Amino acid sequence: MRPTLGCMTIEQLISLEEGQTFDRKSSRIALSDLAVVLTAMANADGGIVAVGISDKMRSVEGVDNDLHKLNELLRVPVDYCQPSVPVRTELVPCVDKDNKPNHILVFHIEASAVLHATQADEVYVRIGDKSKKLSFQDRTQLMYDKGMRYYEDMPVANATINDLDLSFVHEYCQRIGYTKSAEEYLRENKGFVTRQDGQDRVSVVAMLLFGKRPQDFLPCARVRYIRYDGTEEKVGAQMNVIKDVMFEGNILQVTQKAIAYLDTQVKERTFLGHDGLFKTIQEYPPFVRQELIVNAVTHRDYSITGTDIQVKLFDDRLVVESPGKLPGAVTVDNIRHTHFSRNPKIAAFMRDYEYVREFGEGVDRMYRELANVSDRPISYEQSFFMLRSTAYRNAEVDKDDRIGAERNNAIVLPQDIPPQLTDRQRKVLSMISMDPTLSSRRLSELISQENSQESSQENSQESSQELRLGHISERTIKKDLSVLKKLGIIRHIGATKNGHWEMIK
Repeated sequence: MRPTLGCMTIEQLISLEEGQTFDRKSSRIALSDLAVVLTAMANADGGIVAVGISDKMRSVEGVDNDLHKLNELLRVPVDYCQPSVPVRTELVPCVDKDNKPNHILVFHIEASAVLHATQADEVYVRIGDKSKKLSFQDRTQLMYDKGMRYYEDMPVANATINDLDLSFVHEYCQRIGYTKSAEEYLRENKGFVTRQDGQDRVSVVAMLLFGKRPQDFLPCARVRYIRYDGTEEKVGAQMNVIKDVMFEGNILQVTQKAIAYLDTQVKERTFLGHDGLFKTIQEYPPFVRQELIVNAVTHRDYSITGTDIQVKLFDDRLVVESPGKLPGAVTVDNIRHTHFSRNPKIAAFMRDYEYVREFGEGVDRMYRELANVSDRPISYEQSFFMLRSTAYRNAEVDKDDRIGAERNNAIVLPQDIPPQLTDRQRKVLSMISMDPTLSSRRLSELISQENSQESSQENSQESSQELRLGHISERTIKKDLSVLKKLGIIRHIGATKNGHWEMIK
């Protein structure tokens, strides 16, 4: 969970890992160096800077020993930053390295909609746990993208606080440790709801995060799933769309719905490995599927109102199209290790729901996970107003399908199973591979039940005649298990009632 203003503890400040939104600095830090960190965070996703703890050894120094230096530190956001960086500060009680009462100075920095520079007119942006100095070209691009950030804070026409789901806001407040009411949170934080000329002004980001029916005001804030037959996207008389589903709601709901639905659409194969363990492989790793959708929802350009996010599944690839260009200093070449949030308030919200542990790590992890199952890495293509992300499927899902099972949820037996086994013995082996605790009596019931169902099928094959003879006694199953044990395929571990089967081959 992300620490919030007023609830920081010295234990958190010592234990938290430094990263995109958190840094520790010694109380001896030069004022100009502190300005670099503050402007870098304001130019990126915001964050927290704790002054008074050595950033290398995590030694607690405190800031009470030099009140003149403390006052200088407090003035850094104003005197050393252009324009001033809006911050909120708190003094967190601690016991320093000399075992004396002391305090840590904590700066809370919001992601800013304007470009901030240091006294030396240098511009930095936070990338991972470092502050990167920008070139003139990157600085110009960042200034443009920060202008786009204003869209989060623009008022939604004709919307009032009654159009927001206060019960969901209350749940979110509990999640982040905010103790005031839901309405107070909206009115006192991040400009979600403001008053002008005696009327409520609900921001775009408030509607996206907490709206009861966000699509009534922002129609294209949706995710659309499209399944194509084949590997091409065809139109007109040759249109090959076989499934088209739309997901609406607030950002969290849209994300959860889209991820859950995509999980049901990918193929998988379950089989027994040569080590006797039950394994499942899927076309696309679960994290890759989730992260593609999370990134699109979090970073799309919501000011583009003519289209929605589209998740397209082909026979050979998964494509996610998100409106907008890559933001800030992020390019197709550096996307694995460079991060910038077009929508920092949405990004912070999604982080509170732990879709990723830290800003910027998700893309690199996608590359690594997909590399384990696919010969081709994730690709990114940038068009004029659309970012296209493509992941290529794991072809192993189609391999080793040796007993004619369906590719989706198939049970495939190892290659070294003796060919002389009967169909029923293979069925017994398949069932205990899925549930090693099955007894001979339960196996008899399951196979008899399945035989009864199969007997009603008119197009059955003669080779499976043995499986369609109806009831199979427990005695017969015990004979089959004995054959499998003598052949060295399985063995029983433990007592008869509480034991389990183990694959040997």
